[in-house]
Amino acid sequence: MSEKTLTRMDLSDAIFREVGLSRNDASQLVESVLQHMSDALVAGEQVKISSFGTFSVREKAARVGRNPKTGEEVPINPRRVLTFRPSHLMKERVAAGNKS
Repeated sequence: MSEKTLTRMDLSDAIFREVGLSRNDASQLVESVLQHMSDALVAGEQVKISSFGTFSVREKAARVGRNPKTGEEVPINPRRVLTFRPSHLMKERVAAGNKS
């Protein structure tokens, strides 16, 4: 399996090559899209991208955890966590890629 990571620069370069925008415009477009997604998630909205998946923020309640080394109970504060649920099409594409 590949250890490559897709970065903002990779996305900008792909837009530059495939759409024909200048490198600067492509970079600004990527930043703008990511900013809109971040702003929506901070506001508690879902970000749903067709054929890709859904990003959402979940509110996790306070609970009691346990230190595995000492067995001591430790309170875990309530928090918001980001979750991603891939679409069925994305799941199928990833699974098909594993078969090759």
